[in-house]
Amino acid sequence: MTENNKKIYTISIIGGTGKEGKGLAYRWLLAGHRVIIGSRKFEKAQKAVNELLDFMGERTDRLVGMENREAVEAGDIAVVSVPYAAHRPTLEDLQDALQGKIVIDVVVPIVPPKVTKVQMPPAGSAAQEAQEILGDGCQVVDAFQNISHERLLGKGDTDCDVLVCGKGKAAREVVLGLVADTGLKGWDAGPIENAVVVEGLTSILIGLNIQHKVHASGIRITGIPDQD
Repeated sequence: MTENNKKIYTISIIGGTGKEGKGLAYRWLLAGHRVIIGSRKFEKAQKAVNELLDFMGERTDRLVGMENREAVEAGDIAVVSVPYAAHRPTLEDLQDALQGKIVIDVVVPIVPPKVTKVQMPPAGSAAQEAQEILGDGCQVVDAFQNISHERLLGKGDTDCDVLVCGKGKAAREVVLGLVADTGLKGWDAGPIENAVVVEGLTSILIGLNIQHKVHASGIRITGIPDQD
């Protein structure tokens, strides 16, 4: 579906009850997309929907809650936003339903308690792990690892860039469009193998947050002229 020459998607956020998931949902709703908050339990998904509607101060039928599998089946694009401990079991459970879709993986392989130490999985990154689990029937794209939920849920300038890497340039272009819809500047960071750098940056940003007593440090790409 398109509105004013802009494609409108139904975006299913798996594990969308967390702060990052709700932050992305908020931004995409503002941009006119339809969003499904997914959870293992419908009641938890609906609670997150109500919290987000209260935050927005308005009601909309473009936001609904469903169980994860139902959410994936009803959506055009799936976003994985779960704690890393739930990453593999969630994807294995939904592997069949995710076939044929672009899967945006926002998960970072953070392993408490050493959250400021980069600890990548054997596959190389969470995104590569997802691609291995889901197989060639899906296109996994890594994005939004270096943006905090505080910025997503803020009312002002997001003041942060997003590196996008993953399988297939066409899939990355779709995700870059969705990044722009959040008000962030996206950059094509290349193939999925580069996700190790993008995901690893999150632990460094957490360390900087702790050192400087802030909550929302991010990254900016400099030295490239604005081509807009």
